Amino acid sequence: MATERIPSKPMFRWLIVIFLALLLINACTPWCKKLGFGRLPGDLRFTIFGREFFLPLTTTIILSLVASGVAKLI
Repeated sequence: MATERIPSKPMFRWLIVIFLALLLINACTPWCKKLGFGRLPGDLRFTIFGREFFLPLTTTIILSLVASGVAKLI
């Protein structure tokens, strides 16, 4: 008889942390656009078959460096 595995508490906590981080990022998006993020050199925006695609490479690198710096301070 197979028993269902109940997710452990640390895994559940990480899911909550990731969910809250995504909510925070989504809330900060308009503010970041005012600062110029998303329009930096290296952020790729192109259209294929009438559909627009956006790859924020430079913005991702800069925000990763900022997050790493904050993590080192904490």
